[in-house]
Amino acid sequence: MNAMSPLLAAVTAGALLAGCALPPVGPDYVSPAPLSSAQSASAGTFGSASGAAADTTLPPRWWRLYDDRQLDALVTQALAHNTDLRQAVATLERYRALEAEARGNEKPMVAASGGPGFGHVSGLSLLQRGGEPPSRGTYSAGISLSYQLDLYGQLRRAIEAAEAGSGAAQAALDLVRVSVAGGVAHAYAQACSSGYRLRATQASVHLQEEALRLSDRLQQAGKVGEIDMARAQGQLEQLRAALPPLRAQRQGALYRLATLTGAAPRDFPAAVAACEQPPRVAGLLPVGDGAALLRRRPDVRQAERSVAIATAQIGVATADLYPKVSLGLSASSAGFLARFGNRETLSYSLGPLINWTLPNAGVARARIAQAQAATRVAAARFDGTVLTALREVETALDAYARELERHDALLAAQEQSAIVARQARTLYVNGKTSQLESLDAERTLAASEAALAMSAAQLAEDQVAVFMALGGGWETDDAPVSGVR
Repeated sequence: MNAMSPLLAAVTAGALLAGCALPPVGPDYVSPAPLSSAQSASAGTFGSASGAAADTTLPPRWWRLYDDRQLDALVTQALAHNTDLRQAVATLERYRALEAEARGNEKPMVAASGGPGFGHVSGLSLLQRGGEPPSRGTYSAGISLSYQLDLYGQLRRAIEAAEAGSGAAQAALDLVRVSVAGGVAHAYAQACSSGYRLRATQASVHLQEEALRLSDRLQQAGKVGEIDMARAQGQLEQLRAALPPLRAQRQGALYRLATLTGAAPRDFPAAVAACEQPPRVAGLLPVGDGAALLRRRPDVRQAERSVAIATAQIGVATADLYPKVSLGLSASSAGFLARFGNRETLSYSLGPLINWTLPNAGVARARIAQAQAATRVAAARFDGTVLTALREVETALDAYARELERHDALLAAQEQSAIVARQARTLYVNGKTSQLESLDAERTLAASEAALAMSAAQLAEDQVAVFMALGGGWETDDAPVSGVR
């Protein structure tokens, strides 16, 4: 019992030290409010949603609102094979490993060493007398156990920072998912819209070719001159000149779609190359409200986690002002192999170890000031991210609503241009008007149809822009898609 008294005393002292741990130094983290009281109205219905969107909940997989199996399959493939997503997943795994490392510092650390040897100890007196110490087999072995007492909470603050880092990496991964899903939908819409515009332009080319053949027959009949033929031919070439840029635009969209899904550019889906109808959600878009947006947007969560990281780093820096206390236990044995295990070869020690490097007060407090400034930067960035999220949605909704109005006006203009073109063609054939007037009517119709096709393409892109601004597409909810009226 007498031999165990020092051991019990050391254990008791260590337990008392551990029980005297103070609250962690540095400020406790408080999540910042997304909106100030003056901005609280922005948490409600979006001001630009009138006539274009509804305040119903945005479904997790918004691309299914298009009811397009091909688009759904492409997004699914991209979410499984996209290279940016693979990078984001690996980054998240790295941050989770860093979090595990930070948590590991709270656990006891064990170290062991040992090994055999052969030789002799110093024998200077024997050498002076002409003798030599004998060489013998030796050994040494030791084991130690140490545990850092987190008296001032530096380890706890480090774990808080690591946890927030994992949360920020998770939000960054979700943000990439949003970008990938939106990028696929945008490339798909652009490819189909280019096909639609190509079809409309080719129809105008076909009509102009018919007009040219009619002018040729009239010239042969002596009713029109060469100048009328030249005008008709020039109009036809202008229409044909619009085709190559549209083909290039469609091909670029197909290449982009292939790489987004993790395939080589030339391996784009052949079915999309034949698409001639841009995807479009019928009815009002489900957009929810501002409060739901800020809960859903991954970049807002990423910015909030950055504030948590910076706040925890203040505590980590502050704890450097105080000593570090570790509780240690060590045991060792060393001597000749022939005496292995004898009591005189054994030794042990147990007790707290205080390690305090007296800091330069100016340097230490400068580091604390740096951490505090980083927290203010992160808080300002969070506020800016919130305002940017609200602005992007309002802007996207307003652009979509204005394009809807423009599309309706262009549709009415195209219908009237078609009536005028038909009547002008009839009058021209009957010799009651000049070819110039007929060509002008045809040119107006072609321009109206091109503008209408471009507006349809813009509507498709504007819808995707709205969904991307809303920040959905990363949630795991498998609830059925609903909410479109």
